[in-house]
Amino acid sequence: MSRVLVARLDSMGDVLLSGPALRAVANGSRPDGSRPNDVVLLCGPEGSSAAEMLPGVTQVHTWACPWIVNPAPPVTDEMTRGLIDFVRSSRIQEAVILTSFHQSPLPLAMLLRLAGVKKITGASTDYAGSLLDVRLKPGEDFPEDQPETVRALTIAEAGGYVLPNGDDGKLRITSGPDPEGVADELADEGPYIVVHPGSAAPARAWPALHHAATVELLEAYGHRVVVTGGPGETSLTATVAGPSARNLGGGTNLRTLAAVLAGAAVVVTGNTGPAHLAAAVGTPVVCLFAPVVPAIRWAPYGVPLELLGDQEAACKNSRARVCPVPGHPCLSSVTPEQVVEAVERLLGGVSSLSTRRKVWKP
Repeated sequence: MSRVLVARLDSMGDVLLSGPALRAVANGSRPDGSRPNDVVLLCGPEGSSAAEMLPGVTQVHTWACPWIVNPAPPVTDEMTRGLIDFVRSSRIQEAVILTSFHQSPLPLAMLLRLAGVKKITGASTDYAGSLLDVRLKPGEDFPEDQPETVRALTIAEAGGYVLPNGDDGKLRITSGPDPEGVADELADEGPYIVVHPGSAAPARAWPALHHAATVELLEAYGHRVVVTGGPGETSLTATVAGPSARNLGGGTNLRTLAAVLAGAAVVVTGNTGPAHLAAAVGTPVVCLFAPVVPAIRWAPYGVPLELLGDQEAACKNSRARVCPVPGHPCLSSVTPEQVVEAVERLLGGVSSLSTRRKVWKP
């Protein structure tokens, strides 16, 4: 059994999307898993909670990467030496660096080389020299327009790692008890829809009052609604929940949130971490997706999906965190009625999009 480091240094959602690739590395180089590996997942502070829930991960090491984390920490000898010493002491001989199209694996590969890692796999548009032993060229060795999960699996496969027999390649987290008992309480009260209005970037957010109107409409249709959000979103969730929806804003850790999403009939959310957490627990998603990044890459993967928002808006592929177009038309043009109609379609077993193929299929 070998110890293999897998790096995914950015957000919680990106870590979740890497889950199938991590299972492939853990399985080793044979479909029957006869050569399994210990997987050390190197992730950033935003991804550590999700990393701890991924099957196949033996150990999680958190490192604030100065070319990924925003705001960026200073590059210091102590910071770089800490990572190098950890890798050396962990007896890691192989590494797989998972990146998105706008990220380079080369700075991390340099540090891993200094730590003595013998084999490093990654995808790089830039000449990698001796930094990568297995180099995939994005746009040549694989298409850029494919789901991030497929991209990560492609990188892992290039390193010689395959999913075990019977693994469908979907997102997955380890099941565990809801430490706060919230999900069990909700389940006892009957079916519910989750609305998660928050977003890490304003450019990806649907207006709060649109969310509130959607909650009212869902309740008018006879649905029970649960509103979720992080500790810094309690004012938002209170506005969206109104007087009658269950407001869990700021009241759940990630494990509890996963259990709440798993119990929901449908989740309504934007392009944010909980969309991928919902996919990881198998819950259908209505995703209000701003086209600042391509939906084919970052839409919820492997579950029934309704994708809303103008994907050809002027902000397309801008990677903007704050909307560059007055009025935020890509999402503000979506009506609460359209969201409710999308929820009803998913409840009826109809899904407009599939994200489990390498080609975006309507």
